[in-house]
Amino acid sequence: MLSNSWHVLHVISNHERRVAQHLAVRSVEHYLPLYTERVKWTDRVAVTERPLFSGYVFVRYAPASKLALISTPGVLRLLGDEDTDMVSSEELEKIRQGLATGLLLRPHPAVGVGTRVRVRGGAFSGVEGVVSELRQQCRVVIALSAVRQCFSLEVELGDLEVLDKPATKAEMTSFPAYGF
Repeated sequence: MLSNSWHVLHVISNHERRVAQHLAVRSVEHYLPLYTERVKWTDRVAVTERPLFSGYVFVRYAPASKLALISTPGVLRLLGDEDTDMVSSEELEKIRQGLATGLLLRPHPAVGVGTRVRVRGGAFSGVEGVVSELRQQCRVVIALSAVRQCFSLEVELGDLEVLDKPATKAEMTSFPAYGF
């Protein structure tokens, strides 16, 4: 019997559609939320569909089909069986409805206080800093290292690129060497 919650398959990035096709052939109930995006290439602009959650496909399956599921080409692993590793039908239905009605749903990296970021646009494009506050706009602290002084800049979350390296406690409390 299928549960009301959805399991999460971790798949090879950029193989989400291929995995979904394999699951369809195997008659496994799955959901791959896709959003449309205009992409500018050197010779043209195209509209393409991309996964909302890169590297993940949602599935509901009977326990007897677990082996067939995890042996699907492109599947890396099935996230754990705990409730925290599952997604409710209600959550996925809201995403499905939002996409169907044209809401602008886009992937976004998790940004929290202390996250190292780089500004992607405007006068401060390329400048790195640390998120110090989250409100309607994100406040980023930027250091001017030559004078060992900092200032804050408020930018939209969409104008930030999350950097892989997290800020250290020392960077959060002293005058860091990042910035211009």
